[in-house]
Amino acid sequence: MKMIAKYEGVTLCQETHTVLSDISFEIPEGDWIYVMGEVGSGKTSLLRSLYGELPIAEGKAEIFGMNLSRMKVRNLPVLRKQLGIVFQDFQLLSDRTVDENLDFVLRATGWKRKEERERRIIEVLEMVGLPEKTRHMPYELSGGEQQRVSIARAFLNYPKLLIADEPTANLDEENGRRILELLREIQQTGTTIIMSTHNTHWIDHFPGQRWICREGRLDTEAHPISSEFI
Repeated sequence: MKMIAKYEGVTLCQETHTVLSDISFEIPEGDWIYVMGEVGSGKTSLLRSLYGELPIAEGKAEIFGMNLSRMKVRNLPVLRKQLGIVFQDFQLLSDRTVDENLDFVLRATGWKRKEERERRIIEVLEMVGLPEKTRHMPYELSGGEQQRVSIARAFLNYPKLLIADEPTANLDEENGRRILELLREIQQTGTTIIMSTHNTHWIDHFPGQRWICREGRLDTEAHPISSEFI
């Protein structure tokens, strides 16, 4: 099985505070991984390290064959073109329409031909069930619709890895399930999904690996889920 990322003895810090230490894992291609733990346990820090926003303080870390431990700022666009990121608070540009939000990303990642960008925008909006929302502003969309647009944005460049940081936290049960169904469809195309969540019941409906952040460590072994993570 092909591995897209590998950490060995990694430490992650926020300024002078050690968030997680002695992290070791491998992420297989096409897998689904839940990152769980209490608020402040390091879930978001772990995800941020994967897309190069949080530096590796100690240890060895590779993703897509690139050395995260020595990643130069100028190489971050190369890394981020190979992955998609879905945020809890959507992070859509509020002064641009849905298609302008998506077009902004495509132009920033090297799509030069307008007709190709337009075709790709239609494809991803159809994938998330929002082809009629191209001209809508973010404030005209529901929370569930905004999150679906953010998933469309994350999938624009056919990512090998999609990172979702609490993607259902601001949604009701029905919309949360729709988001998980979309992520499962994306996983079935061969994309790896790594998702942080407090919502433990998703595991029953959308099985995957369970990683737990607690007491400054990352446990990548499967454990029974208890109410402490709800």
